[in-house]
Amino acid sequence: MIIGVPKEIKNHEYRVGMVPASVRELVQRGHQVLVETQAGIGIGCSDEDYVSAGATILPSAVEVFAQAEMIVKVKEPQAVERAMLRPGQILFTYLHLAPDAPQTEDLVHSGAICIAYETVTDAKGGLPLLAPMSEVAGRMSIQAGAQALEKSHQGRGMLLGGVPGVEPAKVVVIGGGMVGRNAALMAVGMGADVTILDRNINVLRDLNQQFENRAKVLYSTAEALESHITGADLVIGGVLIPGAAAPKLITREHIRNMKPGAAIVDVAIDQGGCAETSKATTHQDPVYLVDDVVHYCVANMPGAVPRTSTFALNNATLPYIIALAEKGYAKALLDDAHLMKGLNVIDGKITCEEVAEALGYEYHDPYGLVKA
Repeated sequence: MIIGVPKEIKNHEYRVGMVPASVRELVQRGHQVLVETQAGIGIGCSDEDYVSAGATILPSAVEVFAQAEMIVKVKEPQAVERAMLRPGQILFTYLHLAPDAPQTEDLVHSGAICIAYETVTDAKGGLPLLAPMSEVAGRMSIQAGAQALEKSHQGRGMLLGGVPGVEPAKVVVIGGGMVGRNAALMAVGMGADVTILDRNINVLRDLNQQFENRAKVLYSTAEALESHITGADLVIGGVLIPGAAAPKLITREHIRNMKPGAAIVDVAIDQGGCAETSKATTHQDPVYLVDDVVHYCVANMPGAVPRTSTFALNNATLPYIIALAEKGYAKALLDDAHLMKGLNVIDGKITCEEVAEALGYEYHDPYGLVKA
């Protein structure tokens, strides 16, 4: 198979779909890998590194898209990239379609086979291709939140962990999944007063065992959300419903009643955000104010630490890239029900129930469309 790796073009996105070591794995199996020039520069990998791994360097994304049978990326294709997709071409990347009607419409019209990292599952019900970036984003959310609380960012002017004689910041983490767990880990390590809210009693038990007395672990009710959000200095939104738009658990009323200069880091922004006041921002312009509450809603947070993020992501995606290349998309999907969960669009039809429901499309069973 001919696999294409274009340079990412989203604002301040420095990750890349494949590292040289992954390229080498594919080339040694007899596949051809086309890499756009300078695609790996953001992670410290030169064109020469890719050539040494066996890749062919092409001068533009246009040529990569034109020649490749499968495109491997990190972020959702931007409009100019979507226009280059063609029927039957495989796209393997993060998509986050539920809150993104324009992208969904373009992918439907493209006729491409679009497999989303974030909806691929595993035998334990986890999301193995989302997990590495959730770990990164969760940990980064505390760094971002600590900065947002600084007065220069219009925050309360608080040090997250306080100092002897001065109270630490109150950090409320909504969602005890991969993002929330990693956010809490960092916040506890910095000495903050941490509360984690979730509705899964088994998750709460696991969190309680992990954090012991270093963080409060509470069942999430409307009353608990209101009380803890409005009393927080920093709120981390880490709620996820796989494939679907994030539920709006932080209301406008909560925001109005928060302390002036308090901050929200909405890690769920890729799926539309879990605050009613959230709108996607960029690394270039990451924060804005609503009712004197600082909102940090960068949609590609791990892009700020691209080397760590790219290598972590490639560790997870490589086996699937190999399967798609070795078997072709149809056999790879039919052989692996968990990879089939990643299929969102094929032949102009939506095969992810959550996306279809969120955007008003007819849902199609993927097993009726993927032919061996």
